[in-house]
Amino acid sequence: MEELIYFTELVGLKVYDLRGRRIGRVADAALVPLIDPSRVDRYLVGGGWAWLTVRYDQIRSIDLDGIHLQDERLTPYHEDEYMLRIGRDLLDQQIVDVDGRKVVRVNDVTFQIRQEEGCAVLRVLEVDVGLRSILRRLFQGVLPRRWIRRLQSPIAPNSIRWEHCNIIEPDPLRRLRLNISYSMLEKLHPADLADIVEELGPEERESIIASIDSEVAAEALSEVDPKMQASILEALEAEKAAEIVEEMAPDEAADALAELEEETSEEILEEMDAEPKAEVRELLEFAEDQAGSLMNTEYVAVHEDATVRDAIEALQGNEDLLETLSAVLLVDSAGSYKGMVPLGRLFIAPPGAPLRSLVSGPLISVKATEHRERVFEIFDKYNLLNLPVVDEEGRLCGVITADDIISVLRQG
Repeated sequence: MEELIYFTELVGLKVYDLRGRRIGRVADAALVPLIDPSRVDRYLVGGGWAWLTVRYDQIRSIDLDGIHLQDERLTPYHEDEYMLRIGRDLLDQQIVDVDGRKVVRVNDVTFQIRQEEGCAVLRVLEVDVGLRSILRRLFQGVLPRRWIRRLQSPIAPNSIRWEHCNIIEPDPLRRLRLNISYSMLEKLHPADLADIVEELGPEERESIIASIDSEVAAEALSEVDPKMQASILEALEAEKAAEIVEEMAPDEAADALAELEEETSEEILEEMDAEPKAEVRELLEFAEDQAGSLMNTEYVAVHEDATVRDAIEALQGNEDLLETLSAVLLVDSAGSYKGMVPLGRLFIAPPGAPLRSLVSGPLISVKATEHRERVFEIFDKYNLLNLPVVDEEGRLCGVITADDIISVLRQG
């Protein structure tokens, strides 16, 4: 059975020299993540007027009765920017439980005591967040350590494996020195990442969004409340904000920029590439209550005389849209809207079948200047998944999806 010790037990533990004389008590412990992400590398020992540093390889044994050294060459403690101190930097801090997809506060830390290369080593096993850890904190230094263990035994443990913890560090230089990566967060579903971002403070939010992949950041921001989107984008460097906005759907990008001060919005737009910038600027020209402000300018349209084979080729050239696409739109030579074919029908029709013969339902569209309340009515009346948007001449200029409508209604 593995031996465990908690940080609340480690703090205040007596440290003895080779002759069994007490030289001080443990004040804190530190990892050096660049060297080893889980091993306690240094112990800070209070010996009166100053702290001393004990290296992990100077320790012969560790238990609830104390720490016994096998090497007495101790040095005064000096601040080291590569150290992650448990008491100062981890205890009572918010971290992300990647496996549980939530933000938690650290109450205590569990270490495993191991013998490695002739010395007693502590390795971080879990971060404790439940009632057990609160009880240990409450009675720390008041009751003997073994009594506290007996008191906590009926309570179910509530902890998170160290490998599932993601520390949030706002300072980019310190994040680098402590070897803190947000790569685990990038693997989460955007909706889960958005929930985590919303639970954090402003600095922590900006730290995550600024550091993760721009495409992942865009997907997460799309799930966040518009006002929070604005506060995050405002806090970022214009170049980074532009990279993220470029990865968003044009309608979502326009909504996000519309929440910003005009000066900030312009700074971000100036950093964007020409094509996405033009699309977003076009959408920003519409009033918030107009259909044009809801539409997405990313869609697949083919000529009304095209065949199923032509439509499939067009889809293959727009693979990045396939996750959100549900239909192919038809236009004439002037770009006027002429109908819609659901994607499902393409897979059951012969390759040479004319798309015109697969058009679904009546020809329904809405002008870009139409009031959004009318758009809601049309979606409700006809039970639509997509609603094409046209200009004053009837030319196709965008599509409103049911998801767009749900997002607007959800925001109230």
